[in-house]
Amino acid sequence: MPARDTWRALYRHFRPHRGAVALGALLTLVGAATGLAQPLAAKALVDRLGGDGPIAGVLVLLTALVVVGTVVESFGAYVLERTAESVVLAARRTLIGRLLRLKLPEVERLPPGDLMSRVTSDTTLLRAVTTQSVVSAATGGLTFLATIAMMAYMDAVLLGVTLGVIVLIGSAVAMVMPQISRATARAQESVAEISTVLERAFGAFRTVKASGAEERETAVVDAAAEEAWRHGVRSAKWQSVAGTSVGLAVQVSFLAVLGIGGARVASGAISVSTLVAFLLFLFYLIDPVSKLVQAATQYQVGSAAIARIAEAERLETEEPSATSAAAPGPGPRPASVVFEDVTFRYRDDLPYVHHGVSFEVPGAGMTAFVGPSGAGKTTVFGLVERFYEATGGRILIDGRDVRDWPLAELRAAIGYVEQDSPVLAGTVRENLVFGAPDATDADIADVLVRAKLDALVERLPDGLDTVVGHRGSKLSGGERQRVAIARALLRRPRLLLLDEATSQLDAVNELALRDVVAEAARETTVLVVAHRLSTVTLADRIVVMEAGKVRAVGTHAELVAGDPLYGELAATQFLATA
Repeated sequence: MPARDTWRALYRHFRPHRGAVALGALLTLVGAATGLAQPLAAKALVDRLGGDGPIAGVLVLLTALVVVGTVVESFGAYVLERTAESVVLAARRTLIGRLLRLKLPEVERLPPGDLMSRVTSDTTLLRAVTTQSVVSAATGGLTFLATIAMMAYMDAVLLGVTLGVIVLIGSAVAMVMPQISRATARAQESVAEISTVLERAFGAFRTVKASGAEERETAVVDAAAEEAWRHGVRSAKWQSVAGTSVGLAVQVSFLAVLGIGGARVASGAISVSTLVAFLLFLFYLIDPVSKLVQAATQYQVGSAAIARIAEAERLETEEPSATSAAAPGPGPRPASVVFEDVTFRYRDDLPYVHHGVSFEVPGAGMTAFVGPSGAGKTTVFGLVERFYEATGGRILIDGRDVRDWPLAELRAAIGYVEQDSPVLAGTVRENLVFGAPDATDADIADVLVRAKLDALVERLPDGLDTVVGHRGSKLSGGERQRVAIARALLRRPRLLLLDEATSQLDAVNELALRDVVAEAARETTVLVVAHRLSTVTLADRIVVMEAGKVRAVGTHAELVAGDPLYGELAATQFLATA
């Protein structure tokens, strides 16, 4: 990531907190100013020791400078640390809000673990670079210049010696900074890989155990962890080189100043008190130089995180509609659905999934989509929900192109049950009201009966407040499907999309739920992808798809008589899975 873009992204995070950062910087500068006065007070003390003047006042002044400087700098450090935490919080809020609005293709392109690491570990690195790095660079630079000015006032020759050593060692330090940036970037990528592998393993934990793959998955995580460790150690090595160079520069400067300064004292060019004050300034120079080196180091570390965060911020999102906050709820009128010569492919480098799909669903009733695997049936639902945008043609809901609908309004009218019927971690109640947060207890009780979940809820230890586990692991496959269906029905949708929603139900529950769907179809438009003959025969119309095209549309009897593919499916696939 170019330095200009890095600084622009850095300033975007820094800008809302610039007032607090300025206050912290001011307090740090005040503390630094009290420190700068200490060598001068020490010089006055040494001069008075050689005469008869009182030293009590100078000692009191020195003590006051130390106490005041310490208190002010401590408060300034607290302000900066608090601001740093605020920067991280704001960055996480912004990033989380953006990631949850990503377009589905973006989420499918990137591993979830990688996205999560950008919210967690990458934003943590912002803490130092957006406050400490900026403030250290500013206050360290100003303090460095002020100290150099005071040293020049003391003795220009000794200053030249000091700067010569600092420039020599500083040039060597500048060469290691890019090494820190590269090592940190690779370490962060390895941390993201750890999150990705763990997310995959926990997402299919039973499969991992059933396959005896624990050792193999552990080896993959270990490899990523070792890679992160290796690059982290490399970054630490270069950071230690940069950090110790400050002490080396000061120590070499001290020896050079002590030797040359002693000679100048002996020749009478400067006084002993001047040499003492200059040496104090030299030691005081450790702090601003350390801050400058620390700022450069933190910038190299943080720039890698900023680049990854900026990359996530560039991902394409679904922008919220201007009316999304007040989107109308689902109405009583069933929706019509029309596909007009729709073409679609998931990416430009992939083949087309739909090759001119056309069909019409006029209103209430059940429409079943059947066909071989890969025919494009599930993709129909993804296009209706606008998870994906059609490559060509038009999709009309109530005669209105879906691209003209505000997303919130469109999706508020749709109930959708996915193929794998996901259940979220949490309670049964939280899952049911996930799509209808304003549902009443009466609404929930009604949908439990309709989805044949009432007996299950009565058996659960905490009823509706029973925790279902990660991805509903404490429920059976059929129970998860019924929860997903109940969740969709609770939205009172005008359009209900069921993608093999009864595939994991036993015969009794499948028959009962079929009646629920048939009842819903009397006042709602129901589109269902089905592989069971018992479900398909209930449909008012059946759309037969093959190789991304609509092959035939009709009733079960019409298609058995008139379409060979449907007749074959009805005689084999449907009957085999019924």
